[in-house]
Amino acid sequence: MAATSEPKCRDHPPEVLLLGPLAFPQIEAQCSRAFHLLKTYESPLPTHLFLSTHAASISALVCSAGISITPDILRLLPSLRLIVSTSVGLENIDLTQCRRRGISISNPGTIFSDDVADLAVGLLIDVLRKLSAADRFVRRGNWVTVGDYPLGRKLGGRRVGIVGLGSIGCAVAKRLEALGCRVAYNSRRTKPSVLYPYYSDICDLASNSDVLVICCALTQQTKHMINKQVLSSLGRDGIVINVGRGAIVDEEELVRCLMEGKIAGAGLDVFENEPDVPKELFKLDNVVLSPHNAVYTPETLEDLEELVIGNLKAFFSNRPLLSEVIL
Repeated sequence: MAATSEPKCRDHPPEVLLLGPLAFPQIEAQCSRAFHLLKTYESPLPTHLFLSTHAASISALVCSAGISITPDILRLLPSLRLIVSTSVGLENIDLTQCRRRGISISNPGTIFSDDVADLAVGLLIDVLRKLSAADRFVRRGNWVTVGDYPLGRKLGGRRVGIVGLGSIGCAVAKRLEALGCRVAYNSRRTKPSVLYPYYSDICDLASNSDVLVICCALTQQTKHMINKQVLSSLGRDGIVINVGRGAIVDEEELVRCLMEGKIAGAGLDVFENEPDVPKELFKLDNVVLSPHNAVYTPETLEDLEELVIGNLKAFFSNRPLLSEVIL
């Protein structure tokens, strides 16, 4: 959806709301060059008073995943017509209210897909071949004092179940297939364009997989979808890789299964209560941890800057958005 009003003159750049600092400061800096940013977190006014004061002029806002766009916030913004999210996941936005009010949403689209897929494969290789653990072994001098490090496991031939065959899931599948893995998937619906086996039941997918790679979005339906039953179906030799959202996995159950040897390992880029990570995981050499870092490459952040600013400029110029989400 484009802006319904005419673009403001060059001397008065359009106003864009920020409810909190963006996860990528450089994007905020670039936006400030093209737009007048209204920052609630820099105002002495309480948020509700700040929004009420500027309500008539705010038609667009930019947010990161950590900023909640609740019904209460939306009620204070009667002129809002666009939300630009720097995150692919939209669980922080009340989509029902946006749909009802005709508020458009844009997100990064497929910009992050390759980087996230690369990290997912990297985590899997690290868990199987014990790269991070072996690195620590060498740095501690154990190669000299203890001897050879235990063998890792082969990647080729692994049965990999991908949970969520969207843009990221497809990129993961493409990479792992090239490395000799056998790919199957679970998704909201079957994908006629792919030949991988489809499992409508997540436990069936786990039972027929050596590895589960979590790539789906976090919704009410997917929260704690990877639960005790799924992990039991995956079995003692199974590995969990999560590059989706932490809360898709029942983290407490995952920790228990890892501690008790009921699954073989995990590679985790996301966690249920970030930045807090269960301390039990720190002692496990069969677990590789990453600080929700999958999309952080300079090249991708440059692309995201261009997309965020491009979507805002399109909106204020009454042109189609570059990456609109269909609600």
